[in-house]
Amino acid sequence: MILKTLSPYEVEWQGQRLQCAMGRSGIKADKREGDGATPAGCFQFEKVYYRPDRLAKPVTCLPVIAIQPNDGWCDDAKDAFYNQPVKIPYAASHEQLWREDHLYDLLIVTSHNQNPIIPDMGSAIFIHLARLDDKGHYGTTEGCLALSLPNLQLIISTVTPDAVLVV
Repeated sequence: MILKTLSPYEVEWQGQRLQCAMGRSGIKADKREGDGATPAGCFQFEKVYYRPDRLAKPVTCLPVIAIQPNDGWCDDAKDAFYNQPVKIPYAASHEQLWREDHLYDLLIVTSHNQNPIIPDMGSAIFIHLARLDDKGHYGTTEGCLALSLPNLQLIISTVTPDAVLVV
């Protein structure tokens, strides 16, 4: 199975075209930390995180982790736990997974910069929920791929272990 980007605004999954959002700086083959670009490449689906106070545990073949209030993801390229989950409080720069908005209520961790992890090549490249702008359009991301809740749930429920994201 392939989740394939067709444009910065659309992906294809099982023959269906789905609206999406990508990085504010477009797509780049040479992704760098903080550049706002979605990395080009072929990435595996690693695991699913979800907010148990907002959503039921998803049914999927991927490993599923319930997000807790002290869960974070390190985005400090100089830290030993760069591009890995961490527990908050955490001294180095990190993203909080338990957010006030709904962006991380459901997300898929991709294999971008995972094996091996290379400092400054980008962290926290997820497939997560989209944010609507003031005109009702999907807002850009910091480098992730973002979809509506129903479309992300569709992908998670039908994904196979060999599925990939192609950007």
